[in-house]
Amino acid sequence: MSNAKPVPEGMHTVTPHLVVRGAAKAIDFYKQAFGAEELGRSAAPDGRIMHAAIRVGDSVIFLADEFTEMGGPKAPEPGKSPVVLHLYLPDVDASFDRAVRAGANVKTPVADMFWGDRYGQVTDPFGHTWSLATHKEDLSREEADRRGREFFAKAG
Repeated sequence: MSNAKPVPEGMHTVTPHLVVRGAAKAIDFYKQAFGAEELGRSAAPDGRIMHAAIRVGDSVIFLADEFTEMGGPKAPEPGKSPVVLHLYLPDVDASFDRAVRAGANVKTPVADMFWGDRYGQVTDPFGHTWSLATHKEDLSREEADRRGREFFAKAG
């Protein structure tokens, strides 16, 4: 019997696994845009990445090139993924600007939000949307709900 931990050291229970076209370029982009650290990669004989791991902050993200010929999922078209990856960062404005300079497209400009975060969204060149935030205020559920009602009343 192995002494291996059920959840490996440095991992969390849930780990996003992104499928992209051009995983090597995606790794380079995530390094430049989000300060990712590459933890490792395994390539197929044709050079596509079968599996890679990067760390962004304290979280690991797996990624791979699409392998549809082997029954794997297809990478999303830009801006078409229904999943949003959320990053909490010490300075959302600087991080957002860094991501845009690296090639991300602005989806939602950074602004102070009613729930207490400074928040914005970008879409990366590989089809995935990322929300970036810095938490600014601790609010009670009642205060957040009140602000939300006011926000939607003004927007409606």
